[in-house]
Amino acid sequence: MRPPCGPAEHAPHDTPAVRGRRRFCLILGFFRRKLAAMRFEGSSHYVATDDLKLAVNAALTLERPLLIKGEPGTGKTMLAEEVAAALGMPLLQWHIKSTTKAQQGLYEYDAVSRLRDSQLGDERVKDIANYIVKGVLWQAFEAQHPSVLLIDEIDKADIEFPNDLLRELDRMEFHVYETRETVRARHRPLVIITSNNEKELPDAFLRRCFFHYIRFPDPSTMQKIVEVHYPGIKQDLLRAALESFFELRGVSGLKKKPSTSELLDWLKLLLAEDIPPDALRSKDQKQIVPPLAGALLKNEQDVSLFERLVYMNRHNR
Repeated sequence: MRPPCGPAEHAPHDTPAVRGRRRFCLILGFFRRKLAAMRFEGSSHYVATDDLKLAVNAALTLERPLLIKGEPGTGKTMLAEEVAAALGMPLLQWHIKSTTKAQQGLYEYDAVSRLRDSQLGDERVKDIANYIVKGVLWQAFEAQHPSVLLIDEIDKADIEFPNDLLRELDRMEFHVYETRETVRARHRPLVIITSNNEKELPDAFLRRCFFHYIRFPDPSTMQKIVEVHYPGIKQDLLRAALESFFELRGVSGLKKKPSTSELLDWLKLLLAEDIPPDALRSKDQKQIVPPLAGALLKNEQDVSLFERLVYMNRHNR
């Protein structure tokens, strides 16, 4: 099949079909130029490093999916939300579960409803299109303007899930067998795919993506992140909290290291309870674990390990 804006060989020079095709190509070219000119420069609600901004803009330029990996709680999902807001593009989200199938992102045929309606004599059964439920990819493909499509936590699905989307994400089209139609993207969406690295993704899928790993924020970047969420926080409390947080993260052997989102929850509690900075620096042997540490440490083994190591460290000084 000839691409929509490919050369029209042996076609009449001025027919309604050719004129319509020419208008379509002009509109498509306009939106492609507009999308290519877009640049993500971060936002007031999201602290994006220079290399992360470069990664987003590289995906825009290459028209390839942006695969984002990083520890849980490093802002991978929020990135898609902020990119959409900053570029003025609608956001469509597909949150992946262990039971999610690739077909669900395209469409699903509701055969059960059609059978029920046929038994009730409903006239809708004559048109099978009435029982096609559009998935998130279909919605992104038929959007009137370029959009941001988030495929969140792709590594939760089975190993074949990424391969089942290769052609659709590469060619931006898919076939609906029930209605015998081909759905093509009006405008190529910016696809942002997140992964917590629970399982490796297929090489064929990786070749079609631009990859970026969000490193865990250093103390300086973390301070900026906190100040975005709590602009009025006292610097003394912030310094004490960050010192305790990074000391905790540095403990070797933790089953689950606290993430950025858990730090923000902890700070919210410290502010709500009006905990003074000195309480976070206490040398009292009975207060080895920081106040409200349940926001940071999520199992008893980690609590015990932290208590033991800090106790030994203080006694060796």
